[in-house]
Order: sequence, then structure tokens, then C-alpha cells
Amino acid sequence: MRPVPNSLHDKVASRLRDQIFAGDLRPGSFLDEAALCERLEISRTPLREALKVLVAEGLLRHEPRRGCFVAEITDKDLDDLFPVIALLEGRAAHEATHKASGADVAALELLHQRLQQCAAEGRIIDYYEANYAIHEAFITLADNRWLAQVIGDLRKILRLARHQTLHAPGRLQQSLAEHLAVFAALKARDSEAAEEAMRTHLLRQRDALRDIARNQQSRLTP
Repeated sequence: MRPVPNSLHDKVASRLRDQIFAGDLRPGSFLDEAALCERLEISRTPLREALKVLVAEGLLRHEPRRGCFVAEITDKDLDDLFPVIALLEGRAAHEATHKASGADVAALELLHQRLQQCAAEGRIIDYYEANYAIHEAFITLADNRWLAQVIGDLRKILRLARHQTLHAPGRLQQSLAEHLAVFAALKARDSEAAEEAMRTHLLRQRDALRDIARNQQSRLTP
């Protein structure tokens, strides 16, 4: 079931992936191959190769004799995934601290200034973008392609949850403080502290998701 390299099926996989992340293809929904072929104006072969890619990424699940469905992420999945990605991104921070040059630190300084400004002005969407850029910078500075690949794969799964943790009360300022702690450790060239601070940052994201779920449940309960 290994996908055959093909630029068309890569483009189809990218389009479907974007639709999943945007919520246009909802978790648990069935992918009608005939309808997709008609809508995308492609034959079954590139579509099925694209579906194989997304199944391998964990974004779809394939059921024999039934077809493909958009994957659903459960609370147990989140409980299992966050400690793993926390370990991996913690390791990325550890390696980045060893490898970052003076110019790299200066670039990170600008990113963290942007993060602080977004937080001060309450611009959550822009904060998410700066937050993402900072995580990407640490992964790039770690210069470990295997680490980057596994983190990237897990991030795709976590995006299925479609939760915005910064809407939890107090989470925006908490997140900012966590980022600044990681950066302070990197500037001090303390790789162990940078690793621990990044792990804490990721695990607290899971805590924020639990808080959001509890608040939503309390509003639904009469």
C-alpha cells in the first residue's frame, strides 16, 4: 500500500488535507470517491493514491469494503499524543540551544517581540502565527530531519482536534510566559532548561484543552 510518486496525487492529497484542517471535511465523515473524482476532475487512480497518503498520515482511516473516513481524535488520543510531542519538541529545543548562532538568537528575539506585542494587544490569530513561527524556528535550528519529520506528522494529527487553547481563561499570558522561559534558557545556553521549559509548554497546552472541555460541558449541563 505504498503510494506511487506522482505530482497529481500529491496535489490532490494537499487539497484534501487543507479541507480536513479547515473543517470542510468533518471528523468521521465518509469520503465518496465518485463524488470526489467528479468534483476534483480526476480519475480514481490519483485519488486513491492521495487517500493512501492521508491514511498513512493518520488523517483518514480506511475500513475494508467501506472506504475512507476522516479520522476522529479522542481525549485518549490527546492524552497519548501530547506527552510524546512534548518530548520531541523538548529535544528540538535542547538541540537548538546547542546549535543556534548569534544571528539565530537575534532572529528569535524579533519573533518573541512580535509574540509579546500580539499578546499585549489581544490579537490571538496573529499570536498563533507568531507562536507557530517560533516552534518552527526551534525545529529548524535543531537541524535533525528525523525529529522534524516525526514532529510534523504528529502535528497533523493534533490539528484534527481543531481546538484553540488560547481561548481558555488566562492561557494567552501563560503561553507567553512559557515561550519566554524557553527563549531565556536558549540565550543562557542552558539546553537542559530549554528542553524542560518546552516540554512544560506543550503539556500545559493539553491542560488548557481539558479546561476548555470542562467549561463547555458545564455550560451544556443544566
